[in-house]
Amino acid sequence: MTKEPTPRRKARLQHVLSHRQPDLTLVLANIHDPHNVSAIYRSCDAFGVSEVHLYYTDTAFPALGRKSSASARKWVDTVRHRDGDALFGYLRAHDFQVLATSCVPSARPLRQWDFTRPTAIIMGNEHSGVAEELLARADGHLYIPMYGMIQSFNVSVAAAIILAEAARQREAAGMYATPRLDEAQLQTRLEDWLGR
Repeated sequence: MTKEPTPRRKARLQHVLSHRQPDLTLVLANIHDPHNVSAIYRSCDAFGVSEVHLYYTDTAFPALGRKSSASARKWVDTVRHRDGDALFGYLRAHDFQVLATSCVPSARPLRQWDFTRPTAIIMGNEHSGVAEELLARADGHLYIPMYGMIQSFNVSVAAAIILAEAARQREAAGMYATPRLDEAQLQTRLEDWLGR
């Protein structure tokens, strides 16, 4: 017997869904550390990202601890891709501009990008960054300006900084003020979430 959701829980879910940004996403490319992956999922949920894309070709997706990740992963959908063609085929079909984090000479600072456009950001692994085959297919490369001795952020911190900037731009453009999903999509998602 399914327990009837309380009005308060239903209202909370509707409120969160009304702020979801279906055209903003991250691609996690062979990120090994389960703590980083869990933290990225939490940031995605916090900034209204609807789904995360997994591109794991040289390593298995890490086993995530239930406590650290279950609550965030419950509300952020996951799409897995077996290879670069599948990943880019999906992103192109959904009209995403695809940006990869990188320090190549052509990379532009974070705030120079327009995140009010449908955007997918590829986050590379902790050791080697975004793989060359993904860098070559991205529409552009971004970096976070830094002013200290250390030359890079932890990948989960970098993801949070990038999503915070995207959210800042989208909030200024009124993109969190009204639902980005239509009524039918909202109802379908709500019914799904009520069952989780």
